[in-house]
Amino acid sequence: MKFKAIILPVILGLFWQQSHAQLFTKERLLNNENFDKAPLSYGYYLGFNSYDFNIDYNTNVKDIQVLKAIGFNVGLIGNIRINDYFDIRLEPGLVMSNRTLSYSGTYFDGLNFEEKDLERELRSTYIHIPLLIKISTKRINNIKPFVLGGVSTALNLSSNQDNPDDNSKGNFRMIKNNLFYELGLGIDLYFNWFKFTPSIRGIFSFKDEHVKDLDPNSPWTKNIAQMQTRGIFINFTFQ
Repeated sequence: MKFKAIILPVILGLFWQQSHAQLFTKERLLNNENFDKAPLSYGYYLGFNSYDFNIDYNTNVKDIQVLKAIGFNVGLIGNIRINDYFDIRLEPGLVMSNRTLSYSGTYFDGLNFEEKDLERELRSTYIHIPLLIKISTKRINNIKPFVLGGVSTALNLSSNQDNPDDNSKGNFRMIKNNLFYELGLGIDLYFNWFKFTPSIRGIFSFKDEHVKDLDPNSPWTKNIAQMQTRGIFINFTFQ
């Protein structure tokens, strides 16, 4: 994707520039030396996402293609310090994503259909609340790499779960409430007045998200056994 081709080199460039400045020069002045000593700290994040679906099928036919688009994340951070290496983080935020399910004509064999029936656009707005454990290395001058993992819950405000109209009326329905597990890594960069943290994270749904159409022979949902979100977050945190 063009987005990944641009943003990932930028992040890697930031990592390299800061690491090189701190590890391979004689500069040893610590910025915000006591920043991580506070038992409770706050911040906010901005970022991007790319959501996909992992789809399991009842019968072996051509896969439904998931056309992905870049979404946007924004939220707040509450961080509880356990010790120099462990923190607990709560990151409530708003996540906007867009995916399109593209069907092949084989799903409609023997049925009359129009070109518009072959695609279902799923625009989703989530209230996303992760609870994470952050495991950091020892601080090296003004950088501190870390890994993190945990679970999250999300409320899909655009789910259509309770909509009586299904795909026969153009509405692909999904469940409102979802659960995920999350794994990621990043690096804290300490500046004079704030801490900046780029990170990348994968999220994976525990639950089947699709809601069957009323017609058990619906070409849109009949062959879907399970449909689960998976995605990538790239966040930029300021504390």
